[in-house]
Amino acid sequence: MNEVNPSAALAGKDVDLCGVPLGRARHACAFFNSKEDQYRALMPFLTEGFGKGDRNFHIVDPKRIAEHRRILHDAGVDTDKAAESGQLVIKGWDEAYLLDGRFDQDRMIAMIEEILQEGARGQYRLTRFMANVDWAIEDRPGVMDLVEYETRLNYVLPKYDDAVTCVYDLAQFGAETVMDIMRTHPMVIIGGALFENPFYVPPDQMLKELRERARRPERHR
Repeated sequence: MNEVNPSAALAGKDVDLCGVPLGRARHACAFFNSKEDQYRALMPFLTEGFGKGDRNFHIVDPKRIAEHRRILHDAGVDTDKAAESGQLVIKGWDEAYLLDGRFDQDRMIAMIEEILQEGARGQYRLTRFMANVDWAIEDRPGVMDLVEYETRLNYVLPKYDDAVTCVYDLAQFGAETVMDIMRTHPMVIIGGALFENPFYVPPDQMLKELRERARRPERHR
């Protein structure tokens, strides 16, 4: 893995992830083995922006919203004040990825773009977007489009200065899926450290590969 070049950070839109300044590439996948590891690594990213005029938009397991809010509060965030002002938004994935009980990648890409634009209209310096993706292990219509969705985000996110982190529980996903997800993110967090991702594949190339896979005859079992 390649270490991130701190000199590549954007002037006036600086944001650290795992203690390292992000450059132009701000779409990261983060792999963790536990919730404790996740919060230990991401907490500065989730909290430091409140003093810098950044908006925080978090999508989590709907059963963990109260827990997530409590953890932020314990880390020093005035969650009530931040939520009232709009600087903090916490949604369950049933209000986003699995709206209407299914995953629609077109709808979700449009939703993320609207979230980022909404932050800019609210005069925030940038949006720190964090989403847990464990919803993708559920048996719901559309979840098989996850890799294509992550790939297509790379057409949208470079238009913005916002930092987007997609969080995956390694215990929930197989090795093949993890490798595909890694290949759709220019930045990756492994072992709590941020790296430029040498396995990243540009979206045109990745989508072509996915189409070719879909045309292959099903293997004999």
